[in-house]
Amino acid sequence: MSSQWSDPKSEFLSLIVGVALATLIFSPALAQDFYKGQTIRFVVGFSPGGGFDAYTRVMARHFGKHIPGNPSTVVENMTGAGSLLLANFIFNRAKPDGLVIGNFIGGLILQQVLGLKGIEFDGRKFEWLGVPIQASSVCALRKASGISSINEWFAAKAPVKVGGTAPGAVSTDDVARLLKAAIGLPLQVIDGYKGTADIRLAVESGELSGACNTWESFKATWPKEIESGSIKILIQVQPQKHPALPDVPNAIEFAKTDEARRLIEAAYNINAILWLYALPPRTPPDRLRLLRNAFMGTMKDPEFLAEAKKAKLDTDPLSGEEVDRIVGRLFDVKPDFVAKLKDILIPK
Repeated sequence: MSSQWSDPKSEFLSLIVGVALATLIFSPALAQDFYKGQTIRFVVGFSPGGGFDAYTRVMARHFGKHIPGNPSTVVENMTGAGSLLLANFIFNRAKPDGLVIGNFIGGLILQQVLGLKGIEFDGRKFEWLGVPIQASSVCALRKASGISSINEWFAAKAPVKVGGTAPGAVSTDDVARLLKAAIGLPLQVIDGYKGTADIRLAVESGELSGACNTWESFKATWPKEIESGSIKILIQVQPQKHPALPDVPNAIEFAKTDEARRLIEAAYNINAILWLYALPPRTPPDRLRLLRNAFMGTMKDPEFLAEAKKAKLDTDPLSGEEVDRIVGRLFDVKPDFVAKLKDILIPK
Protein backbone atom coordinates (compact mmCIF):
# COMPACT_ATOMS: atom_id res chain seq x y z
CA MET A 1 0.00 0.00 0.00
CA SER A 2 1.42 3.40 -0.95
CA SER A 3 1.90 6.07 1.69
CA GLN A 4 -0.54 8.97 1.73
CA TRP A 5 2.34 11.29 2.68
CA SER A 6 4.92 12.65 0.17
CA ASP A 7 8.63 12.27 0.82
CA PRO A 8 9.86 15.62 2.29
CA LYS A 9 13.25 15.20 0.60
CA SER A 10 11.59 14.71 -2.79
CA GLU A 11 9.46 17.81 -2.28
CA PHE A 12 12.54 19.86 -1.36
CA LEU A 13 14.47 18.64 -4.42
CA SER A 14 11.50 19.43 -6.66
CA LEU A 15 11.37 22.93 -5.22
CA ILE A 16 15.09 23.49 -5.87
CA VAL A 17 14.79 22.24 -9.46
CA GLY A 18 11.75 24.43 -10.02
CA VAL A 19 13.52 27.55 -8.75
CA ALA A 20 16.56 26.81 -10.92
CA LEU A 21 14.43 26.33 -14.03
CA ALA A 22 12.49 29.50 -13.31
CA THR A 23 15.75 31.42 -12.98
CA LEU A 24 17.01 30.12 -16.31
CA ILE A 25 13.73 30.85 -18.05
CA PHE A 26 12.80 34.20 -16.56
CA SER A 27 16.17 35.86 -15.90
CA PRO A 28 16.88 36.62 -19.60
CA ALA A 29 13.28 37.72 -20.01
CA LEU A 30 13.63 40.12 -17.09
CA ALA A 31 16.80 41.57 -18.60
CA GLN A 32 15.11 41.96 -21.96
CA ASP A 33 12.12 43.68 -20.39
CA PHE A 34 14.44 45.95 -18.41
CA TYR A 35 15.82 47.75 -21.46
CA LYS A 36 12.46 48.69 -22.97
CA GLY A 37 12.09 52.47 -22.75
CA GLN A 38 15.54 52.91 -21.18
CA THR A 39 18.53 55.02 -22.28
CA ILE A 40 22.07 53.64 -22.25
CA ARG A 41 24.75 56.25 -21.50
CA PHE A 42 28.11 55.89 -23.21
CA VAL A 43 30.64 58.06 -21.37
CA VAL A 44 33.94 58.82 -23.14
CA GLY A 45 36.99 59.73 -21.08
CA PHE A 46 38.34 62.13 -23.70
CA SER A 47 37.15 65.33 -25.35
CA PRO A 48 34.73 65.45 -28.30
CA GLY A 49 36.31 65.20 -31.73
CA GLY A 50 39.05 62.70 -30.89
CA GLY A 51 39.41 59.07 -31.90
CA PHE A 52 37.78 57.59 -28.79
CA ASP A 53 34.84 59.94 -29.16
CA ALA A 54 34.49 59.17 -32.88
CA TYR A 55 34.32 55.40 -32.36
CA THR A 56 31.82 55.69 -29.54
CA ARG A 57 29.44 58.00 -31.38
CA VAL A 58 29.34 55.78 -34.46
CA MET A 59 28.87 52.63 -32.39
CA ALA A 60 26.21 54.14 -30.15
CA ARG A 61 24.01 54.95 -33.15
CA HIS A 62 23.67 51.23 -33.91
CA PHE A 63 23.99 49.63 -30.47
CA GLY A 64 20.43 49.84 -29.17
CA LYS A 65 18.82 47.87 -32.00
CA HIS A 66 20.84 44.81 -30.97
CA ILE A 67 19.23 44.78 -27.50
CA PRO A 68 15.70 43.48 -26.85
CA GLY A 69 13.57 46.48 -26.01
CA ASN A 70 15.53 48.71 -28.40
CA PRO A 71 16.81 51.21 -25.80
CA SER A 72 18.00 54.63 -26.90
CA THR A 73 21.62 55.71 -26.47
CA VAL A 74 23.38 58.94 -25.59
CA VAL A 75 27.08 59.83 -25.65
CA GLU A 76 28.67 62.05 -23.00
CA ASN A 77 32.26 63.10 -22.26
CA MET A 78 34.05 63.12 -18.90
CA THR A 79 37.60 64.35 -19.46
CA GLY A 80 40.57 64.47 -17.13
CA ALA A 81 43.88 62.74 -16.36
CA GLY A 82 43.96 60.77 -19.59
CA SER A 83 40.51 59.23 -18.88
CA LEU A 84 41.47 58.19 -15.33
CA LEU A 85 38.67 60.30 -13.87
CA LEU A 86 36.16 58.34 -15.92
CA ALA A 87 37.63 54.94 -15.03
CA ASN A 88 37.45 55.80 -11.32
CA PHE A 89 33.88 57.04 -11.78
CA ILE A 90 32.72 53.88 -13.55
CA PHE A 91 34.29 51.66 -10.89
CA ASN A 92 33.19 53.55 -7.78
CA ARG A 93 30.21 55.77 -8.53
CA ALA A 94 28.34 54.60 -11.62
CA LYS A 95 25.26 52.56 -10.78
CA PRO A 96 25.77 48.89 -11.76
CA ASP A 97 22.45 48.65 -13.57
CA GLY A 98 23.64 48.05 -17.13
CA LEU A 99 22.80 51.58 -18.26
CA VAL A 100 26.25 53.22 -18.02
CA ILE A 101 29.17 52.16 -20.23
CA GLY A 102 32.58 53.82 -19.89
CA ASN A 103 35.11 54.17 -22.70
CA PHE A 104 38.62 54.77 -21.36
CA ILE A 105 42.17 53.97 -22.37
CA GLY A 106 43.61 50.52 -21.74
CA GLY A 107 46.87 51.97 -20.47
CA LEU A 108 45.14 52.64 -17.17
CA ILE A 109 45.28 48.92 -16.46
CA LEU A 110 49.04 49.11 -16.91
CA GLN A 111 49.07 52.04 -14.50
CA GLN A 112 47.49 49.82 -11.86
CA VAL A 113 50.09 47.12 -12.53
CA LEU A 114 52.80 49.77 -12.07
CA GLY A 115 51.28 50.80 -8.75
CA LEU A 116 50.64 54.41 -9.69
CA LYS A 117 48.82 56.91 -7.51
CA GLY A 118 45.32 57.99 -8.43
CA ILE A 119 44.13 54.53 -9.39
CA GLU A 120 40.89 53.92 -7.51
CA PHE A 121 39.85 50.73 -9.28
CA ASP A 122 40.86 47.12 -9.73
CA GLY A 123 41.06 46.26 -13.42
CA ARG A 124 40.32 42.63 -12.63
CA LYS A 125 36.85 43.54 -11.33
CA PHE A 126 35.43 45.66 -14.16
CA GLU A 127 32.78 44.01 -16.33
CA TRP A 128 34.36 44.31 -19.78
CA LEU A 129 32.12 44.92 -22.77
CA GLY A 130 34.89 44.57 -25.37
CA VAL A 131 37.10 46.62 -27.68
CA PRO A 132 36.17 47.62 -31.25
CA ILE A 133 39.71 47.75 -32.63
CA GLN A 134 43.10 46.36 -31.67
CA ALA A 135 45.05 49.56 -32.06
CA SER A 136 48.20 50.28 -34.07
CA SER A 137 50.61 52.88 -32.65
CA VAL A 138 52.35 55.46 -34.83
CA CYS A 139 54.11 58.81 -34.41
CA ALA A 140 53.60 61.69 -36.82
CA LEU A 141 55.05 65.19 -37.28
CA ARG A 142 53.76 68.22 -39.11
CA LYS A 143 55.53 69.14 -42.33
CA ALA A 144 56.31 72.59 -40.93
CA SER A 145 58.52 70.97 -38.27
CA GLY A 146 61.16 70.55 -40.96
CA ILE A 147 61.47 66.81 -40.27
CA SER A 148 60.20 64.55 -43.03
CA SER A 149 61.84 61.19 -42.31
CA ILE A 150 62.76 59.03 -39.33
CA ASN A 151 66.47 59.57 -40.06
CA GLU A 152 65.98 63.33 -39.87
CA TRP A 153 64.16 62.85 -36.59
CA PHE A 154 67.03 60.82 -35.15
CA ALA A 155 69.39 63.62 -36.25
CA ALA A 156 67.34 66.41 -34.61
CA LYS A 157 69.53 68.70 -32.51
CA ALA A 158 66.80 69.34 -29.95
CA PRO A 159 64.07 67.04 -28.61
CA VAL A 160 60.94 67.18 -30.75
CA LYS A 161 57.85 68.25 -28.79
CA VAL A 162 54.93 65.80 -29.01
CA GLY A 163 51.62 66.09 -27.20
CA GLY A 164 50.42 63.96 -24.31
CA THR A 165 47.45 63.71 -21.99
CA ALA A 166 48.95 62.21 -18.82
CA PRO A 167 51.69 59.75 -17.83
CA GLY A 168 50.39 56.23 -18.42
CA ALA A 169 48.24 57.13 -21.43
CA VAL A 170 49.42 54.44 -23.85
CA SER A 171 48.56 55.90 -27.24
CA THR A 172 49.92 59.40 -26.62
CA ASP A 173 52.42 59.21 -23.77
CA ASP A 174 53.67 55.67 -23.19
CA VAL A 175 54.57 54.87 -26.79
CA ALA A 176 56.57 58.08 -27.10
CA ARG A 177 58.48 57.52 -23.86
CA LEU A 178 59.19 53.87 -24.69
CA LEU A 179 60.55 54.88 -28.10
CA LYS A 180 62.81 57.44 -26.47
CA ALA A 181 64.12 54.85 -23.99
CA ALA A 182 64.36 51.91 -26.38
CA ILE A 183 65.80 53.45 -29.54
CA GLY A 184 66.92 56.91 -28.46
CA LEU A 185 64.39 58.87 -30.50
CA PRO A 186 64.86 62.53 -29.48
CA LEU A 187 61.49 63.72 -28.23
CA GLN A 188 59.84 65.50 -25.33
CA VAL A 189 56.32 64.63 -24.22
CA ILE A 190 54.29 67.72 -23.29
CA ASP A 191 51.50 66.52 -20.99
CA GLY A 192 48.28 68.18 -19.91
CA TYR A 193 46.08 68.06 -23.01
CA LYS A 194 42.54 66.84 -22.37
CA GLY A 195 42.44 64.51 -25.34
CA THR A 196 43.64 63.81 -28.84
CA ALA A 197 41.44 66.54 -30.28
CA ASP A 198 43.25 69.15 -28.18
CA ILE A 199 46.63 67.69 -29.14
CA ARG A 200 45.63 67.88 -32.79
CA LEU A 201 44.75 71.57 -32.45
CA ALA A 202 48.09 72.25 -30.74
CA VAL A 203 49.96 70.54 -33.59
CA GLU A 204 48.02 72.48 -36.20
CA SER A 205 48.77 75.77 -34.44
CA GLY A 206 52.49 75.01 -34.21
CA GLU A 207 52.46 74.71 -30.42
CA LEU A 208 53.63 71.10 -30.90
CA SER A 209 55.63 69.46 -33.67
CA GLY A 210 53.60 66.27 -33.64
CA ALA A 211 52.14 63.42 -31.66
CA CYS A 212 52.17 59.70 -31.08
CA ASN A 213 48.77 58.08 -31.26
CA THR A 214 47.02 55.21 -32.96
CA TRP A 215 46.92 54.95 -36.73
CA GLU A 216 43.17 54.49 -36.41
CA SER A 217 42.77 57.78 -34.56
CA PHE A 218 45.04 59.71 -36.94
CA LYS A 219 43.23 58.31 -39.96
CA ALA A 220 39.84 59.25 -38.55
CA THR A 221 40.71 62.77 -37.41
CA TRP A 222 43.48 63.87 -39.82
CA PRO A 223 42.55 62.22 -43.14
CA LYS A 224 43.04 65.28 -45.37
CA GLU A 225 46.27 66.32 -43.65
CA ILE A 226 47.78 62.86 -44.06
CA GLU A 227 46.71 62.68 -47.69
CA SER A 228 48.13 66.13 -48.46
CA GLY A 229 51.39 65.46 -46.63
CA SER A 230 51.01 68.29 -44.13
CA ILE A 231 51.07 65.54 -41.48
CA LYS A 232 53.44 62.63 -42.05
CA ILE A 233 53.58 59.28 -40.27
CA LEU A 234 57.28 58.65 -39.57
CA ILE A 235 57.38 55.51 -37.41
CA GLN A 236 55.04 52.71 -36.40
CA VAL A 237 55.13 50.37 -33.40
CA GLN A 238 53.72 46.99 -34.43
CA PRO A 239 54.50 43.28 -34.25
CA GLN A 240 54.33 43.48 -38.05
CA LYS A 241 53.93 46.53 -40.29
CA HIS A 242 50.38 47.73 -40.72
CA PRO A 243 49.07 46.86 -44.22
CA ALA A 244 48.22 50.52 -44.83
CA LEU A 245 51.74 51.66 -43.86
CA PRO A 246 54.15 49.42 -45.80
CA ASP A 247 56.74 52.17 -46.31
CA VAL A 248 56.75 53.50 -42.75
CA PRO A 249 59.68 52.15 -40.66
CA ASN A 250 58.80 49.86 -37.76
CA ALA A 251 60.31 50.67 -34.36
CA ILE A 252 61.53 47.12 -33.81
CA GLU A 253 63.94 47.61 -36.75
CA PHE A 254 65.91 50.09 -34.62
CA ALA A 255 66.10 47.96 -31.46
CA LYS A 256 69.73 46.99 -30.83
CA THR A 257 69.39 45.09 -27.53
CA ASP A 258 67.07 42.53 -25.96
CA GLU A 259 65.90 45.13 -23.47
CA ALA A 260 65.05 47.54 -26.28
CA ARG A 261 63.00 44.84 -27.98
CA ARG A 262 61.15 44.04 -24.74
CA LEU A 263 60.32 47.72 -24.26
CA ILE A 264 58.96 48.03 -27.77
CA GLU A 265 56.94 44.86 -27.31
CA ALA A 266 55.49 46.41 -24.15
CA ALA A 267 54.40 49.37 -26.26
CA TYR A 268 52.32 47.28 -28.64
CA ASN A 269 51.10 44.51 -26.35
CA ILE A 270 48.78 46.88 -24.50
CA ASN A 271 47.40 48.18 -27.81
CA ALA A 272 45.17 45.12 -28.10
CA ILE A 273 42.92 46.55 -25.37
CA LEU A 274 43.51 50.25 -25.90
CA TRP A 275 39.88 51.16 -26.66
CA LEU A 276 38.27 49.66 -23.57
CA TYR A 277 34.53 49.64 -22.94
CA ALA A 278 33.59 48.73 -19.38
CA LEU A 279 30.66 48.48 -17.00
CA PRO A 280 30.78 48.81 -13.21
CA PRO A 281 31.51 45.78 -11.05
CA ARG A 282 28.40 43.85 -9.97
CA THR A 283 26.46 44.65 -13.13
CA PRO A 284 23.76 41.94 -13.26
CA PRO A 285 25.07 38.96 -15.26
CA ASP A 286 21.96 38.68 -17.44
CA ARG A 287 22.23 42.34 -18.51
CA LEU A 288 25.97 41.97 -19.07
CA ARG A 289 25.32 39.03 -21.40
CA LEU A 290 22.82 41.05 -23.41
CA LEU A 291 25.21 44.00 -23.67
CA ARG A 292 28.16 41.83 -24.69
CA ASN A 293 26.03 40.16 -27.35
CA ALA A 294 24.87 43.58 -28.53
CA PHE A 295 28.46 44.81 -28.74
CA MET A 296 29.62 41.92 -30.91
CA GLY A 297 26.40 42.14 -32.91
CA THR A 298 27.09 45.81 -33.59
CA MET A 299 30.62 44.96 -34.73
CA LYS A 300 29.07 42.73 -37.44
CA ASP A 301 26.20 45.07 -38.33
CA PRO A 302 26.42 46.05 -42.04
CA GLU A 303 25.01 49.51 -41.34
CA PHE A 304 27.53 50.13 -38.57
CA LEU A 305 30.40 48.84 -40.71
CA ALA A 306 29.34 51.08 -43.60
CA GLU A 307 29.25 54.16 -41.36
CA ALA A 308 32.55 53.20 -39.74
CA LYS A 309 34.16 52.83 -43.15
CA LYS A 310 32.84 56.22 -44.22
CA ALA A 311 34.33 57.73 -41.05
CA LYS A 312 37.62 55.89 -41.74
CA LEU A 313 37.25 53.81 -38.58
CA ASP A 314 38.65 50.29 -38.82
CA THR A 315 37.24 47.41 -36.79
CA ASP A 316 39.06 44.41 -35.34
CA PRO A 317 37.05 43.63 -32.20
CA LEU A 318 37.68 41.60 -29.08
CA SER A 319 34.83 40.28 -26.94
CA GLY A 320 34.47 41.05 -23.26
CA GLU A 321 35.59 37.53 -22.42
CA GLU A 322 38.77 37.98 -24.47
CA VAL A 323 39.48 41.29 -22.72
CA ASP A 324 39.10 39.49 -19.38
CA ARG A 325 41.88 37.08 -20.34
CA ILE A 326 44.24 39.80 -21.63
CA VAL A 327 43.78 41.92 -18.51
CA GLY A 328 44.55 38.87 -16.39
CA ARG A 329 47.83 38.36 -18.24
CA LEU A 330 48.89 41.96 -17.61
CA PHE A 331 48.97 41.24 -13.90
CA ASP A 332 51.50 38.42 -14.47
CA VAL A 333 54.36 40.77 -15.51
CA LYS A 334 57.58 40.10 -13.56
CA PRO A 335 58.47 42.63 -10.83
CA ASP A 336 61.87 43.62 -12.29
CA PHE A 337 60.32 44.55 -15.62
CA VAL A 338 57.50 46.39 -13.86
CA ALA A 339 60.14 48.50 -12.09
CA LYS A 340 61.88 49.26 -15.41
CA LEU A 341 58.63 50.29 -17.08
CA LYS A 342 57.74 52.51 -14.14
CA ASP A 343 61.06 54.37 -14.38
CA ILE A 344 60.45 55.07 -18.07
CA LEU A 345 56.75 55.79 -18.17
CA ILE A 346 56.35 57.82 -15.01
CA PRO A 347 58.84 60.70 -14.99
CA LYS A 348 59.86 61.86 -11.52
